[in-house]
Amino acid sequence: MERDPAWTIREAGGDDAAALALVGAATFLESFAGVIDGDAIVGHCAAKHRAESYRALLADGARAWLAEAQPGGAPVGYALVGAPDLDAARDGDFELKRIYALSRFHGTGLGAALMACAVAAAAGHRRLLLGVYARNHRAIAFYRKQGFADIGTRRFDVGGKIYDDLVLARPLAD
Repeated sequence: MERDPAWTIREAGGDDAAALALVGAATFLESFAGVIDGDAIVGHCAAKHRAESYRALLADGARAWLAEAQPGGAPVGYALVGAPDLDAARDGDFELKRIYALSRFHGTGLGAALMACAVAAAAGHRRLLLGVYARNHRAIAFYRKQGFADIGTRRFDVGGKIYDDLVLARPLAD
């Protein structure tokens, strides 16, 4: 378990699906309100950030890490990894499907700690891939600092509206 005076990180299981869904919807809203269409955000969160969605992902082999505020243990961030479903994926790739933290915890090392969990989970794979909204400059800068580089693009459906994403990869093995 990763620790900081303000937060801890632990691996999440199926019993954590409601907490993952709550922090998933909250961080998605916080990240994209005023950036992309509001109805699209609501639709996306209603479809993708439900406890059942997280339970199904974990049951299908995905792994997640939940960051919790201290004291109290309220969910404030998470990372989710699993088999890639990106067109740019090749044999030996693994995907960081989601990584978010509430903005109050930006700059505390939480993002890097969550990334370290994802990288450790990807051990034995060639590359770690992710998709990121092409205009999310703060996230892109973070990913570049973490060793990711552009390998392609994709169209991403957010609540019925289509947005452009970059697809990034970080080499893991020689």
